[in-house]
Amino acid sequence: MRTEQLCREFDLRLRHTVFPLHPQTPEEGLEFAELFAGSGRDLGIMIARLQAVAAEVGLPLGERTHTYNCRRAQELGKWAEDQGRGDAFHSAVYRAYFVAGRNIALPAELATIATAVGLSADQALRVLEEGSYVAAVDADWERAKALVVTAVPTFRYSNRQLVGFTPYPALRRLVAG
Repeated sequence: MRTEQLCREFDLRLRHTVFPLHPQTPEEGLEFAELFAGSGRDLGIMIARLQAVAAEVGLPLGERTHTYNCRRAQELGKWAEDQGRGDAFHSAVYRAYFVAGRNIALPAELATIATAVGLSADQALRVLEEGSYVAAVDADWERAKALVVTAVPTFRYSNRQLVGFTPYPALRRLVAG
């Protein structure tokens, strides 16, 4: 993946800062048509563009029709980072959500993902139930707001920012200056 290559080339360590992507989405999710209703955007064009960009940069992307609330996945991601499994968990959540279209708002779904990357399902459920990482996610949301992050992914290095799925040469230029 592009970010792993960037980290190897420049001896970097990524810091994931989560962003409130459609935080009003209910647990059962929303169809894209409902989410973007009244926005004036052509849903077909939006999806086609996203698929084209994903293909261009080599990211897998499935045929999704729904969006799901990612807040719990973000909380569990922070926990996974503390367990040394953050990268694996983030990758697994990406595949579950963007490729398979799974509902990552559901605790049971997240526990399954945690198990797949070597984490305890019981501990994952306890972390969610106890809200152990609510404050960490809240802090990230505030950081994202302060940095004027408006979309994902946003890559930031020093005081420079790059938004969107971008080819490796653009990421390299961001870091190289």
